[in-house]
Amino acid sequence: MCATHKQEKKSLLASVLSNKCPRCRTGNLFTSPRPYNLSTTMRMPEKCPVCGQRYELETGFYFGTGYVSYALSVLFTFIFFVGYGLTIGLSFYDNSIFWCLGANALLLLVLQPVLQRLSRSIWISFFVRYDKDWMNHKPQAPNHEFGRFGMADAG
Repeated sequence: MCATHKQEKKSLLASVLSNKCPRCRTGNLFTSPRPYNLSTTMRMPEKCPVCGQRYELETGFYFGTGYVSYALSVLFTFIFFVGYGLTIGLSFYDNSIFWCLGANALLLLVLQPVLQRLSRSIWISFFVRYDKDWMNHKPQAPNHEFGRFGMADAG
């Protein structure tokens, strides 16, 4: 890619859904493009191969993805129940609610690798902003003097 070529801004939603670096929205967040290769599902390079942005901003940075993954699972479950209820119907009399619960649990289990990757992509996008001129700016290093939220560390 030529440095004089004007880049168009890529969509945040498209970069999150395709697991791209939030800073340049071009580099891959994960080493393997396949989420179901379970030995490499969550393996990430140390830095973005395109812009050099560090992916682990601090030790334990991705612990917060548990909250994002939980929210995505609840959203999926809500949408699944509404869709199931509107198409097939839910009732205790014919046990359809139990079939719905079982199908939802199975789908959540199968979708877990995709949800984990999506959670990481969303989480890092909260903290690393898009830089339209990333070719001319160095990536910001983690600030160890101040915590993630701009407050002095207590220790």
